[in-house]
Amino acid sequence: MEEKRGRWSSSFTFILAAVGSAVGLGNAWRFPGLAAKYGGGTFIFIYILMMLVLGIPLLMMEIAIGRKTQKGAIHAVGAMNKKFQWIGWSATVNAFVIVTYYAVVFAWVILMALLSYKFNGLTGDVEGAGNLWAEQIKTTGTTSGFGTISFLVLGALVIAWVLIYVCIRNGASSVSKVVKFTVFAPVVCLVIMAIKGVVMPGGIDGLAKMITPNLKQLGVASLWIDAIGQVFYSLSIMMAIMIAYGSYLPKESNIARDAVIIAFSDLGVSLLSSIVMFTTMGGVGMLDNMDASGVKTAFIIYPQAIVKLTNNGMFNSIFAFIFYFCLCTLAIDSAFSIIEGISASISDKFKLNAKKVTQVVCVIAAACSLIYVTGAGLACLDIVDTYANGINLVFVGITETIAVGWFFKTEKVLAEINKNTKSFKMSSTWFEVSIKYLAPIILTIFFAWNLYDLAIVKKGVYGGKESGYSATANIILGWAVSAIVILIGIIISFIESKIVKDGSLDPEPWHDDEVKNELNTNYVPTSVADAVEEN
Repeated sequence: MEEKRGRWSSSFTFILAAVGSAVGLGNAWRFPGLAAKYGGGTFIFIYILMMLVLGIPLLMMEIAIGRKTQKGAIHAVGAMNKKFQWIGWSATVNAFVIVTYYAVVFAWVILMALLSYKFNGLTGDVEGAGNLWAEQIKTTGTTSGFGTISFLVLGALVIAWVLIYVCIRNGASSVSKVVKFTVFAPVVCLVIMAIKGVVMPGGIDGLAKMITPNLKQLGVASLWIDAIGQVFYSLSIMMAIMIAYGSYLPKESNIARDAVIIAFSDLGVSLLSSIVMFTTMGGVGMLDNMDASGVKTAFIIYPQAIVKLTNNGMFNSIFAFIFYFCLCTLAIDSAFSIIEGISASISDKFKLNAKKVTQVVCVIAAACSLIYVTGAGLACLDIVDTYANGINLVFVGITETIAVGWFFKTEKVLAEINKNTKSFKMSSTWFEVSIKYLAPIILTIFFAWNLYDLAIVKKGVYGGKESGYSATANIILGWAVSAIVILIGIIISFIESKIVKDGSLDPEPWHDDEVKNELNTNYVPTSVADAVEEN
């Protein structure tokens, strides 16, 4: 007997959960770093443009596919055409790869929050503050050093996985309760830090730099590539998450409105994080030190800024704790949403108990993440992240948009987006042009750029800076990650077609007759507020 599917307790809860998933560590450190790199106003403008052209239509598409099918990614994508299931598999497996190292970054943040008391004795010691994180993770900086283990990071990783599981153990039901804290808490922390930054001498100079455009950068190709990448990564699309979250929505929800709220809320946190970074760095005279590398900004540059905030070590420690606590709340939402996307895909595909699948996924992912607590962990994380995000995630995006735009019908998905609403509808022209033409073209250019940059320009993540075993290892590891993710879906789908011939694992098709009803303009919608109840 198939178990009863969970539901969001309200439309507002769904928005909170989706915002929590979208708003992650990249909002807090990568977005400000890119803004500093390209001239704040310029990058922000291009980001918003790409969000409207690419991000919001893709977000609507995935939520609609989930709500229509009421299934996780594998079944949901397969409902459009059974041959598309491999795309859902690739998205799910890639999400698994990502969560194994994302949990370790979460662990680093937890560790720094626990060690925030050390900032009391580091006042004015810029070098000591910059070395604090590196000393704890015991990195060799290369892909050798697996024999060295940081037990502090290991302990923080155990805490991270326990927190992730506790938050996600009952699916939508437990997430609905958790996000009411984890979404608002970082915003409060960011507001506190932003106020402190603005009132510091030099804080306004930092704010001015954030909003001042550098028009010369508009002709720099990497600006557009980085803006596209930030939009793509920031909204949690193509990772099986939004399809799963959409599958817990009732039919009466307003997808178009909710997707716009999610996207602009995500942007709002990015801008608030940028205000914190720019004003704080301006206040301590370190504006030129801002770096597009998120890890470096969060764990080296910002600690150096914290010890220069005041001559009061206790205040600096408190500020450090607020900052890393904020990052903890940002990280946990994204981490457990990835697990939920994976669990929903697998449990729906094989008709398994979702809670038990979540337990197994957490245990296996936790075991795989142990590689990142070794001396080689930082280098391995850098390599896997580069290929999982820069190659795999974009590949899934290309194939999914082509599948929907050219082998399915965008109007079917659009009908689901605009179902049950007379206002705030998605434009048919905007949606079709974006999904059918702009998204595949833009993502293909992005994919080709990343391939060229990795294979030709850098010759691997470290650009040949390593030698011997390590140089070979980083190339093999990176492309192995991509090959596994891309091929595994095709292989599993092929094996299933040969072994399971009774159709018991086939997804339920997306029925055209239902689409016709959804396009009926005489349909009278039910109020969202009255319709959403937790089962």
